[in-house]
Amino acid sequence: QVQLVESGGGLVQAGGSLRLSCAASGSILSINAMGWHRQAPGKQRELVAAIGSGGSTDYADSVKGRFTISRDNAKNTAYLQMNSLKPDDTAVYYCNFEVKVPGSPWYDTWGQGTQVTVSS
Repeated sequence: QVQLVESGGGLVQAGGSLRLSCAASGSILSINAMGWHRQAPGKQRELVAAIGSGGSTDYADSVKGRFTISRDNAKNTAYLQMNSLKPDDTAVYYCNFEVKVPGSPWYDTWGQGTQVTVSS
């Protein structure tokens, strides 16, 4: 019912920047929390950043001061601005929204992932 489509990943040199986008489509009544997670090869998926419906944000310690999460509620879209990228940031990045659609309770939905590769 709801699809999340990510974009903006790619290959960048260390110290560079990328901006990820995640747009939701479908019969959406409301979106609560929006989040970005990442999974590097051989590692567990981890929360990178999250933003609540009121705009409150939370970040993993490893990205504080470098990454910024934001949202555009009119567009049902979340963004992740990533600056001062490091090789350790290399991973597949997934967005995750808590959504409400007609006839269903709140549930989590995930994007398909976008690859971010940071070269040294």
